[in-house]
Amino acid sequence: MTERVWVIDDDPGIRYVLEEYLRGLKVPVRTFATGDELHAALARHQPDLVIADIRLKQESGLTLMQELRQQLPDLPVIIMTAYTDVDSAVRAFQGGAFEFLAKPFDLDEVGRLVRKALTVAEDEISAGERNAGLIGSSPAFQDLIRMIGRLSASDIPVLITGETGTGKELIARALHNHSPRANGPFVAINSAAIPEDLLESELFGHEKGAFTGASEQRSGRFEQARAGTLFLDEIGDMPLSLQSRLLRVLAEGEYYRLGGRDLIRTDARVITATHRDLARRVAEGSFRADLYHRLKVIALHVPPLRERREDIPELTRHFLREAGREFRLPPKLADKPVLQHLASLPWSGNVRELKHLCQSLAALAPAPVIGIDDLPREYRSRASSGSSMGGDWQQLLADSLRQALRDNHDNCYEPLKETFERCVARVAVDTCSGNQSEAARRLGISRNTLARMLG
Repeated sequence: MTERVWVIDDDPGIRYVLEEYLRGLKVPVRTFATGDELHAALARHQPDLVIADIRLKQESGLTLMQELRQQLPDLPVIIMTAYTDVDSAVRAFQGGAFEFLAKPFDLDEVGRLVRKALTVAEDEISAGERNAGLIGSSPAFQDLIRMIGRLSASDIPVLITGETGTGKELIARALHNHSPRANGPFVAINSAAIPEDLLESELFGHEKGAFTGASEQRSGRFEQARAGTLFLDEIGDMPLSLQSRLLRVLAEGEYYRLGGRDLIRTDARVITATHRDLARRVAEGSFRADLYHRLKVIALHVPPLRERREDIPELTRHFLREAGREFRLPPKLADKPVLQHLASLPWSGNVRELKHLCQSLAALAPAPVIGIDDLPREYRSRASSGSSMGGDWQQLLADSLRQALRDNHDNCYEPLKETFERCVARVAVDTCSGNQSEAARRLGISRNTLARMLG
C-alpha cells in the first residue's frame, strides 16, 4: 500500500503543525517520532515522500535518509534542520536529499516543496523501468518495439540501421535481453574504433606467438559471446579483408584463432549495426554484397529523434532522473515550456545529444525546476525555429542537411526527402482524424502516394 507523505521529527509540535497543514491540503500524512517506528511501518506501507529532521534522538536524519534510499532509490526526501550551516546542506544534497528546509519554515514553502516532490514521485511511478532505456510512445518507436517482440524467440541475424546517436546499441541489448540467450553474455565491439591490424585478433582471438607481442593465448569476442550475443557496431566501416572472414564464420559457424590450428565452433548470435548506407557502399565496392544480404535478413531501422518528437518530454524526464541517480544530484524537473521547446529542436545528435544536455542541466541548473533560461545559449537561440508549418521549417531542413554533410553521411538527399514527405503525410492524416482518403484528397495526391509517403 502506498501512502503520500511521512514526517519524522522528535519534536511533537513540529509533527502536529505539519500534520494539520498537510491534511488541510488534502494530502494523506503520517508522522513518526523515531526511526524505529518508521522502519516498522515500511514493512506494510510505502510513502511517496519523507520529510525528516536532520537531528533525531536515536539517529541522524541523514543516516535515515540513506537507509530509506537503499530500499527505495527513487523516494524523494526533504531534510529539515534548525542548523542552517553549509556543511549540513552539502551533506544533505550529497546524500540525495530532494530539498533542504530550514527551521522555522514558512508553511507555504512547505506546501510548494511537497507538491513538487510528489510530482517527482508520480513521474517515477508512471515512467517505471522501461525496456533497458527504450522509452517512447510515438507510432514510429512503437513499431520498432513490436518488431523486437516478434524477434524475441529467434536467433536470426539482425541488422540495425539509423543515424548516429539514435540508440542502436540499446535496441541490440533489448533483442538480447528478450531472447533465449538473455542469461548469456552480451559482448559489443565497435568496428570503426579499433585499428584494422588489431580488429581481427579482437574478433577471433590469437595463439601465443601468432604475431609480435602475442605473449599468450587470447580468446576473441566470438568466444567471449558464447551462448550469448555478439554486437558488431558500425559494421559498415569493417575492412574488406575482415568482411570475407566474417562471412565465412556466419556461413559455416566455425573459425580459427590467429595462428591457431584448432577449429572453434561459434555459438553466438550476431547482431550488427551501422549508420552507413550499406546498399550504397556495396555499389561503391567498399562492402561485400554477399555479406550485406546475409546480415540484412532482418533489418530494423531506428528513427531519428526528429521523427518521434512526441517522445522528447518523456525522454527528458527519464534522463534527468537518470542523471540525478548516476551523479548523486538533487532531483530536477523540466517545466512545460522547456519540454515544448525541446520538442521543437532539430536534434542532429539524436537521443545521445538530448541525454548529454539533460546531464548538463541536472548538474548546472540552479533550481529544482528547469526553465528555458537554464538552457545553454545554443539551445535557447533556437527557440523561435519551431517545428510546425508556421515555424521556419526550411531552416530546420537546412540545419539537418548541414549536420549530415558535416558528419560525412552518404546519400543525404533520399533520407531528407523521405523525412519531409513522411512528416507531411502524418500531419495530414492526423488533421483528418486518421482518414487517409480525406488526407490524400486535401493534399492533392493519390491514396497510394500517401501510403508510400507514410512508409
